[in-house]
Amino acid sequence: MKAGPSQEEIRRHNLGTLLRHVHIGGSMSRAVLAERMGLNRSTILGLVSELGSAGLVREELPRDTGRAGRPSLVVRPESDRVYVLAFDVGVDRLAAARIGLGGVFLDRREIPMAPGRRDAGKVAEILAGSALDMVGTAQHGTYCVGVAAAVRGMVRRPDGLVRAAPHLGWEDEEFGEDLMRRLGLGLPVSVANEASLGALAEHLRGAGTGCQDLVYLHGDIGIGGGVITGGQLLTGDCGYGGEIGHMVVNPRDGRPCGCGAHGCLEAEAGERALLETARRDPTATGREAVRAVVEAADRGDITARAALRDVGDWLGIGVANLVNVLNPRTVVFGGTLREVFLGSAAQIRSRINRLALTSSRENLRLRVGELGDDAVLIGAAELAFSEILVGPLETLARAGA
Repeated sequence: MKAGPSQEEIRRHNLGTLLRHVHIGGSMSRAVLAERMGLNRSTILGLVSELGSAGLVREELPRDTGRAGRPSLVVRPESDRVYVLAFDVGVDRLAAARIGLGGVFLDRREIPMAPGRRDAGKVAEILAGSALDMVGTAQHGTYCVGVAAAVRGMVRRPDGLVRAAPHLGWEDEEFGEDLMRRLGLGLPVSVANEASLGALAEHLRGAGTGCQDLVYLHGDIGIGGGVITGGQLLTGDCGYGGEIGHMVVNPRDGRPCGCGAHGCLEAEAGERALLETARRDPTATGREAVRAVVEAADRGDITARAALRDVGDWLGIGVANLVNVLNPRTVVFGGTLREVFLGSAAQIRSRINRLALTSSRENLRLRVGELGDDAVLIGAAELAFSEILVGPLETLARAGA
């Protein structure tokens, strides 16, 4: 018979669980923690004391309760003392952030880039330089406990090899290893697909908070996707799960896609399809170009409205297929698809109502992302925090605290 967990394993699990509660949920009293974790108050007191001694949490009076009498102390994460580095390798920009425990942005740098092929080593060099600058400005006695990067491409699990990132011109790039060497912090760099991390962020902190089954669609030059099922990120066998943008929706007359197929959702409903149908300057790409089409449609531009209807039609077909296969509670539109959804919601809903099974769509909610352009960075930060939320004291010790 398999032996049950030891007292040390239970303690380690409880420390991580408590830290996760205050990291994701924000400050809360010991009584609330006891209720959520199903533990008695004396056990919670011991866990809080241990995490407090390690400098991971602190207890203090709430800032404003609005109630008479002496309020209970609340447990808060030590956001200024413990942080991670998060990177977003976008098509038209690079972003780096220093994010504290609890999801607090402590510092951020953004570097605009021209869309197109770029050298992976140069990207790593730029991001490492920005990150080391941020680390250098951090106060003495603070600790970096994790590093993660989001890439618009197919990333192999668990080693983080970027198998293909067509919009960047990358193939089989060991980007995480390169970035780790350039940072020189002694910490591994986790790498994951940007839309998967966007899904994680919206699930934990945005439009999908509290939702255990969610599909996230992220618009950039292409369309990425992430799936949360049963509260867990769907990764697939090798980590390539969630490539929603390459679901074929128009195989007969479809536009060519960068993956080599025809009629992918990305090809029919992505940025290029929208701008071409709206007869826009093909060199004017990016988020502002998409927003310009949506704004023109709002002002009554017939061509822009027709383009949004066309793209909305294909998006609706794609979402209907996802609803039939995955039965999500919520579908979240992020990146440039946030604006596209707002401009073509009626068309999208119409397609879903006609094509999705009634039983699968009866509780469906369509939402726009709440985290804006920060969603991917926040998701990368959550990936970087994952180790300390499993073994808080061990991870902090490895960081040199």
